[in-house]
Amino acid sequence: MPSPTRASSSNPERIEARGLRLGSLAGVEIRLDWSLLIIFGLITVILSSGTLPYWHPEWGTGLVWLVGALAAVSFLASVLVHELSHALVGRRLGMRIERITLFVFGGMAHLEEEPATWRTELGMAIVGPLTSLAIGVACLAAASSLVGPVQIDPEDPAAAIADFGPLATLLVWLGPVNILLALFNLVPGFPLDGGRVLRAILWGATNDLERATRWAARGGQAFAWLLILAGFAMILGIQVPVFGAGLVPGLWLALIGWFLNNAAVMSYRRLHLQRALQDVPVGRLMHRDFLGVAPEAKISDLVEERLLRSSQRVFPVQDGEHFLGLVCLQDVRRLAREAWDRTAVREVMTPRGDLHTLDPRDPASQALDLLARRDINQLPVLDDDRLVGMVTRGDIVKWMALNRREGLGEAGDEERLLGRPSD
Repeated sequence: MPSPTRASSSNPERIEARGLRLGSLAGVEIRLDWSLLIIFGLITVILSSGTLPYWHPEWGTGLVWLVGALAAVSFLASVLVHELSHALVGRRLGMRIERITLFVFGGMAHLEEEPATWRTELGMAIVGPLTSLAIGVACLAAASSLVGPVQIDPEDPAAAIADFGPLATLLVWLGPVNILLALFNLVPGFPLDGGRVLRAILWGATNDLERATRWAARGGQAFAWLLILAGFAMILGIQVPVFGAGLVPGLWLALIGWFLNNAAVMSYRRLHLQRALQDVPVGRLMHRDFLGVAPEAKISDLVEERLLRSSQRVFPVQDGEHFLGLVCLQDVRRLAREAWDRTAVREVMTPRGDLHTLDPRDPASQALDLLARRDINQLPVLDDDRLVGMVTRGDIVKWMALNRREGLGEAGDEERLLGRPSD
């Protein structure tokens, strides 16, 4: 989801992107979700309370925690570079990707639409693991340039690392971690990068995106359940190759598996639903029983005559039959109570030019995509510049409920498929 072009809190189409905005790089906005503090804390604590003191018992507490924190930051920076590679290659291949978000389970490059061809999907997917692999190799090469050839005995890694300085130690840790990240992402299970590579190959072979997604998603579910079972085994004290054993790492592995399983299932269901909605016009789903408001009406009148007397939270602003924009509950909340009587709706509404609109003949799949991707609750439907209806999440939810027998989702899928609604 791209950055809003105006103050998000006043825009009835969408809500503000969450988390901390770091800035933009090569035209791609970068955000950190607050949940990222969890993984930062875990890496820092695990390294500083166990790994680093074992490798360097002579280091002081301050140095140990400093290197642990730097390792966590370096790892998150590596994930950012991984995701940025997806975004840059995707944009080069014609995709619209305007934002990257790092969160507790890794990173996400937000796509404006599904890739148009299997070659685009393949190029975007494979570059991430290759980037992580390159980072890992570069870290180990840099460590070797500092301390000479690095030969670590898996049975006693501390022996080889004992004489390393903080920078070499950090590089020796970060290199294998990125290589493992690359290998993990290459597992052929959707929505991991390897699953997207598999989907691209299957898509190219069958010329059927839905079937390719179904097969890749099943691979993703199988891998997710392996992670969940491995995580529970670790919790019970069973040594799992590569991952080891223990309550915290086992719980973390199980949570990653749970996240991947849900992502695989919902990705396929959403694509299946989009395909089914391609043949359904927006005009068939939209509702026409909405209340409008005049642009010169005062906010106090909007509250008393509209907001308090109906279940609507968003109102079209119309001058006769001329559609000017939308005004919502959030707009009223932003305004001081004493200003209601002297402020016109026109002053706080979101103008039509800042809104996404649909034609009643557009496929309903386009409405689904915009509602979910933009995190919005409704879309105006215009016919020859005249407002003829509004299509909302609720309209699509009702259609899904009526068509559930045809495999279009299950009870409770609506919110996950459409995302979180805003006003």
